Parts: sequence; C-alpha cells; structure tokens
Amino acid sequence: MTKLKEKLSFFHVMILTYMIQTGVVVFSITHLEALHFGTNGWLMALFTSLVVLVNLMLIAIVHRMSNGRSIFEILEKSIPKFILFPIYLGLAALWSMIGCLVAKEYVLIFQMYAFPTTSPMVFKVAIDILAFLLVIKGVYNISKASTVFFFSTIWMNLLVFKALDDIKLERLTTFLFKEGGDMFTGFLNIYIAYIGYELSLLLFPYVNKKTKLMKAVMYGHLIRTFFYLMLGIVSYGIAGHNLLKKMLFPLLDLLAYIKLPFIERVENLFYGFFLFTTLITLVMYYWAAGESTLRIFPKLKSSVHYFVIILCSLIVSTVPVALDQVLRVLYLLGCAQIVIAFLLPVILILLLLIQRRKVVKHG
Repeated sequence: MTKLKEKLSFFHVMILTYMIQTGVVVFSITHLEALHFGTNGWLMALFTSLVVLVNLMLIAIVHRMSNGRSIFEILEKSIPKFILFPIYLGLAALWSMIGCLVAKEYVLIFQMYAFPTTSPMVFKVAIDILAFLLVIKGVYNISKASTVFFFSTIWMNLLVFKALDDIKLERLTTFLFKEGGDMFTGFLNIYIAYIGYELSLLLFPYVNKKTKLMKAVMYGHLIRTFFYLMLGIVSYGIAGHNLLKKMLFPLLDLLAYIKLPFIERVENLFYGFFLFTTLITLVMYYWAAGESTLRIFPKLKSSVHYFVIILCSLIVSTVPVALDQVLRVLYLLGCAQIVIAFLLPVILILLLLIQRRKVVKHG
C-alpha cells in the first residue's frame, strides 16, 4: 500500500513565509531606511513590498502553469542535465551561504550584546547542529516547527504598540525622502529584508490545490510588511531620522526603551527569542540547497546532503570574521538572490510555454 505524502496547509505556508522573511535585517531595517532615504524612509518598506508582490505574481504564473511539477522537472525537460548540474551547484552554494551568514550575523550581534568574551564560532556550531536536526526532518516538519516558533515570538511585535504614546508627529515631518543617501543601494538593502519568499518556487510538489500556495505566501508577506511599517512608524516617531542614522540596531534600542516591571535588560531576553526566526531562515535556505544537490546525487541520503552542505558553509563562514565583513558579503549574496528571484520565474514561464506548444503541436 502506497503511503500518501502529507501536504502543507495554507496556514503553515503563510506562517513559514512570514518566519523566513523575519531575518536579522529586522534589527537594522529602520537604520537603513533613515540612512538611505532620510525623512519618512519607513515608506520604502511599503514600496519595496509592492515590488515583491510583482515578483510573487510571476511565481504564481509558474505555479499555475506547472500543474504541481517541481521547477527541477520543468528545467530538466528542456535543458540538458550537464548544463543544469553546475547551475544547481551554484544555487546550492548561494542558498547555503545566505542561510549560514544570516546565522553568523545573528551570532556576532548576540556576542556583542550578551557574551563579548565567548568565541562566536561556539554559538555558530550550536545553531548549525540545531539546524541540521531540524532540516533532516523535511519541509513539513519544518513548517510545523515554524508555526510553534511563530507563536513564541509574535508577541514581541505587539510590544511595539506599547511605545505608540511616545511618538511625536513632528519627528515624522512632512518631507519625503530628504537628507538621505544612495537610494538604489538603500532599495536593495530593504529588498534583502524581504527575501525568502522566492523559496516558494521549491514548494510546488509539497502542496495541493487546497493549500492555495501563492495566496498563503502573499498573506505571510503582507503580515511581515505590516510589522515592518509599524516598526518604521514607531522608530521614526520616537527617534527621528537623524538619530536612526546613528543607531546601528534600532530595534534592540527600541526594545531596551520598553520597560517591564518584572525584568531588567529586557532586550537581552527578546534577543534570545529572535533565535527562533533566524533558525527558520537558516533551515529553509539549507533545505533549498539540499533540494538542488539531491537532483545531482539522488542516491545519497538527504541527511548526508545536509551534513555536507552545513559543514562546507560553516567552514566558508569562518573567512568573514568581523560583523561589517559579514554584512558586506550578505549584501552581495542578497543582490544575487534578488536577480534569481526575478530571473528564474521568467525562465520557467518561457520553458513552460515552449513545452506547452510542443504538446499542442504533437497532439
């Protein structure tokens, strides 16, 4: 008797998308908005979100045309494998390094705030072990863990509303994008805060019609957009754009500003909870890398794939030591991922049109 594979639900996909997009950039996004766009730079989170929705529409077209086939099947039907295999390796390297360096950025910030005398690689290895134990369970179990982590962390977003009474409207000003910097670089930095949604391309075989995949991804993205906007309004309203330019991690400073009567240095507690969102981002990029390498070496166990991917990315991640080096490399990798997020759906749509035309012609 054939065992039916469990499919992802609408709710699981929505939460998974939100969690992937809640990376370490959330700590510094308002700093980036103020630095590059100046006054009312928080509006760029909305504009960038609209561009993401355009990309999601392209992915939705691919999903509709694919009839549930994986993107690898679509590619391999039209392109020889000897051409695709190096591309798969490149994608695996890119995805694994994005996930790995996101985790390293988290570790370096955590070390800076809480454990300055401890080697960051100790924390990095511990996080990678957790990631390995989760990623080998498969995407369905990852989505369930993501849902648990979501309810463990969503309350922190609601604490931002506690600071609404301290907002001064004059700090928001009536000027738009004044006293900023390089807006194109700023746009790319803000867009990088949203990447992760493009991994929905790999979820086609793991959902059915009941899942309503793309609607779930869009809802998850819109939830993330809403909290980015709220964070921007509160940060600008309390600190103003000039002070935000000087604050490297405004979210942590905002959390420190929020006082609770039963605990001191509450920001350290909050920062620990952000491990959950970082872990999901890391795990999903490792999973995506494994999906690519499994097409090249299908006979190897998936656990072997993930072990090699995590080990290799861990070794490479030792090269950028300082936080600014990690941020620089992550920016370059993020830009490459933005190109792939737009280019890959376009290529898939063209291939699907060619394949459909061949079927009609021979039919």
